[in-house]
Amino acid sequence: MSRLRSTFHTLRQNSEKAMGLFLTNGFPHPDATGRILKAIDEAGADFIELGMPFSDPLAEGLPIQRSSERALRHGVTMDDAFRTVESFRAHSDTPLLLMGYINPVHRYGVSNFCKAARSSGVDGLILPDLPPEESHLLVEAADAEGLDLVFLIAPNTSDERVRTIDATSSGFVYAVSITGLTGTGLGQVDAVAAYLKRAQQLVTQNPLLVGFGIKNHVDAQRLTAHTDGFIVGSALIQHVETLWDDPTLSEDQRLASLRAFVHALKDGTPVPSPS
Repeated sequence: MSRLRSTFHTLRQNSEKAMGLFLTNGFPHPDATGRILKAIDEAGADFIELGMPFSDPLAEGLPIQRSSERALRHGVTMDDAFRTVESFRAHSDTPLLLMGYINPVHRYGVSNFCKAARSSGVDGLILPDLPPEESHLLVEAADAEGLDLVFLIAPNTSDERVRTIDATSSGFVYAVSITGLTGTGLGQVDAVAAYLKRAQQLVTQNPLLVGFGIKNHVDAQRLTAHTDGFIVGSALIQHVETLWDDPTLSEDQRLASLRAFVHALKDGTPVPSPS
């Protein structure tokens, strides 16, 4: 059983929903990423998605687009992501997945990429622009290195295709809550709930996680009625951006506020202002 699946198994036994958090590597600055990962890990993240900055992030809204642009301006590369994971893995066993886009992976070399990912301590991969029909090379390379491979579904995904994606995925199936970009509002809550209820009935081989549009604990509770957990990216990126762009705050104040934000996502406690 992979580290990711073991985490989901333990959470399910304890009747807990999984909380995954997304952070772009090299954001807000390469020197800060490691400390931020450590803080959100200690604050209760059940797994972490580390974004690999890319110049054309098709699925991302403005907050994550800005974080990628910022990281790329600092010269962050694919190998930097592996180094970040190695550093994180030295003090944590929390599952960590790399999230990005297929073009840089092809340029790196699919087999070489998977070998480097596994060697650095990565547990799985999420590549939103890779359809399962074109994934056989990555599936084979990831399987050879023991990496979980997560595919996405959306509200307009047919029942047959949901089953195909469930069969191709390992680790979990990522249910995009809306037909749109990250950082967008949830829209019609009843329609989202009906879609997730349908997905829950169709996804039988993997845990089902929901992401896109979740900004707080209330959103997370609402959307996990029919899923095994939730993923927050844009809201975390925006909080980090606000904290690290405020020159009046010390590093300790920023990290304390970040930990409080993560706690609040999971258990609903109020987020205090940095002081």
